[in-house]
Amino acid sequence: MSHRWYFVRCQSGREDSIARNASTRLKVSGLEDIVPQILVPFEKVTDLKNGKKRTVSRKLYPGYLMVQADIDDAEDNRTHMVRGTLRSVDGLREFLGSGGEATPLTESEVSAILARMSDSEARPQVRIGMQEGDLVKIKSGAFDGFDGTVDEVNAEKGTIRVVVTIFGRPTPVELEYWEVEAV
Repeated sequence: MSHRWYFVRCQSGREDSIARNASTRLKVSGLEDIVPQILVPFEKVTDLKNGKKRTVSRKLYPGYLMVQADIDDAEDNRTHMVRGTLRSVDGLREFLGSGGEATPLTESEVSAILARMSDSEARPQVRIGMQEGDLVKIKSGAFDGFDGTVDEVNAEKGTIRVVVTIFGRPTPVELEYWEVEAV
């Protein structure tokens, strides 16, 4: 058996419940040896909402599931049973591919997706809802109450460089992303 990874279309916004339902139906049908895993690819993202820092899961490919399956043998009766079982799951569509044939992902594609998922678990990515040129108000630190313009956003470090005017001169200030708010 050679299990390969495939993308399967599904109804967007219901990926988690569809994956659970598909896994349950495959187990009940005794086909979990052909489809051992169904994943919803996601990454952890840290953002700021209502002044509070929170970590959430963001889907990498909304409307798609990753399915590890051994469906290469089109003549095999169990392959037909797997496809029929998956088609019967509400909200699950078809395998990605051309001409009605499922196209497997390459090993490098799978490795990149799984690495991105595990990296985000260990170190969540910071999502900063601002970009260069946005007007912001500094809400803590030595420059509390100053208005400025975003000059640079560094999501890796979670910092923003803001240009504030002090004594009539533009001065760049490096701040944490949570120390500023959009005006």
